Amino acid sequence: MSYSKFDLTFKIGQYLDRHLVFPLLEFLAAKETYDQSELLQAKLEILSKTNMIDYVIEIRSMLYPDDDTPEEIKSRRGVVLLQLQELQDAVEPVLKLMQRDDVMKTVETMRDPKTLINYLTTNKEFDFKIEMIDSMYRLAKYRYECGNYVESASYLYFCQLVLSPTDKNYLSVLWGKLASEILVQNWDGALDDLTKLREFIDNGGGGATVNNMQALQQRTWLVHWSLFVFFNHVKGRDLIIEMFLYKPLYLNAIQTMCPHILRYLATAVIINRSRRNALKDLVKVIQQEAYTYRDPITEFIEHLYVNFDFEAARRKLNQCQAVLLTDFFLIACLEEFVENARLMIFETFCRIHQVISIGMLAENLNMQPDEAECWIVNLIRNARLDAKIDSKLGHVVMGAQPLSPYQQLVERIDSLAVRSEALSSLVERKQKTRNQDNIHFDCVLQHIEIFMSYAGDWCTITKKEIRWGAQEF
Repeated sequence: MSYSKFDLTFKIGQYLDRHLVFPLLEFLAAKETYDQSELLQAKLEILSKTNMIDYVIEIRSMLYPDDDTPEEIKSRRGVVLLQLQELQDAVEPVLKLMQRDDVMKTVETMRDPKTLINYLTTNKEFDFKIEMIDSMYRLAKYRYECGNYVESASYLYFCQLVLSPTDKNYLSVLWGKLASEILVQNWDGALDDLTKLREFIDNGGGGATVNNMQALQQRTWLVHWSLFVFFNHVKGRDLIIEMFLYKPLYLNAIQTMCPHILRYLATAVIINRSRRNALKDLVKVIQQEAYTYRDPITEFIEHLYVNFDFEAARRKLNQCQAVLLTDFFLIACLEEFVENARLMIFETFCRIHQVISIGMLAENLNMQPDEAECWIVNLIRNARLDAKIDSKLGHVVMGAQPLSPYQQLVERIDSLAVRSEALSSLVERKQKTRNQDNIHFDCVLQHIEIFMSYAGDWCTITKKEIRWGAQEF
């Protein structure tokens, strides 16, 4: 099976700065997913719009080894160096200020841009002029286009301190600073910039007139750029769930503009054991967007928590591993994903069954029986599950801690709800020709009666009343 159809590089690349696309293309080249000459051609086309002339020459020599470098490219290199020197000369006083630790400490303590500008312009020692701010921004952008992301980030940081949020360049400074921090892999700085940019967009762009469509486009871009941060920062697994799933404006952007981002949201929920409470909300979103986007990861969750189809979930888990191996953002999560996906299958299976065959469980987990038994033993020991293994019969027997009558009732109600969904799904799959309404009614009625047998005196309604109410419904 070819997994290139699950590659999202083209879709994601539409919402990235051209420099952010390079790491994705390098990854594809290493994976040999596509023809190498096509990837080199794509790099050359992107590089031709930057000032990374040396890189252009290198890629061109790889693509056309028998051709000489055109004179146009060589002369352009000289032009770039000349313009860079002119920009640096225009802001020489600012560059000297940035090298002084005492001045920068004072600058960083001033929260108001007007106060800061007044401090810089009135001090004759600094030789600072207000026009230098625009020149500093142009130098930072030029450095960025040359591939010098460290210096670009430093210059943009100064611009960020000095510029007012209402300045025409302020939003561009925020985007440029975020891109620079991502490319130098400064994840703490990138997270701070991501937060500032999100707040700026959500607060209406610093007072600028921004219509709903522009705001939607800005959020869509931010969602894609944030993938670099969330899948590299230590806090990213929690923050991606909060932003993508529980901030309505960003969830709306994902559903409207880029439902393929559900792959990354689903992966974050799966590998984050502490956020299992987000599964219910995630399943709803996946079901709502199933007609616009599906891939093995979203289908795995759908099979496991909607259809309770363990065989289909097992097959999708195999495909998920291949998808993660070919995804730039997710490849580092592969082992955690497989471990937690198996755990989710095991937990769901245990909620439905009290005695489980190790052989059947091993099959659903894509493991050998001996390997599955060792895995379950470690799981029981580490997670302190109330379960034991009968090695002779090859069974896992789930136990239960003594509970109060009220807790027993609550637990049994929860268990019955899961079993009802599982059985209802099974009936729908195996008896499609029967009337679906009758199937649903019989299934629900059966489990209500089971519930009554557990509930005892807690439930005073009679079976006759149940049937009458169901018929009226």
